[in-house]
Amino acid sequence: MLASACASVKALHGSIGGSRWPFGGQGIVDYTIQDMHELSVTESIVEIATRHARQAGAGRVLAINLVIGDLSSIVDDSVQFYFDFLSEGTATEGARLVFNRLGVELRCQACGHRWSPRDADWRCPQCGASRAQVLQGREFYVESIEVEDA
Repeated sequence: MLASACASVKALHGSIGGSRWPFGGQGIVDYTIQDMHELSVTESIVEIATRHARQAGAGRVLAINLVIGDLSSIVDDSVQFYFDFLSEGTATEGARLVFNRLGVELRCQACGHRWSPRDADWRCPQCGASRAQVLQGREFYVESIEVEDA
């Protein structure tokens, strides 16, 4: 039987708790800043899902549903890589990560027109102004988790 627990935490930009490094502390490994950002983000995902599963009295987490805006610079494969390592020995071990991508939506601050850009040109297709406000696309949060009853 599945129970559902929601975690509408929309800010996963920081390390929570201690760090566990996937390279075992053996020498210096060449990881990019992007990789390190995704490591701390994934630590937060594991912590949030584990905490909410515990609060719901769940046995283990079966799936974690993530919402990721296209402008968030999160790479799904990197998050999955770190998740596979960081979830070991936790209630999230073996859980499926579900990546739900949101496209970019803009609003022209000059005329109010809303559109989704198809490329890097963010000028308003209605009036030509270069004053776009991002309405959607920067999101990154745990939308919900699916858990198994204890």
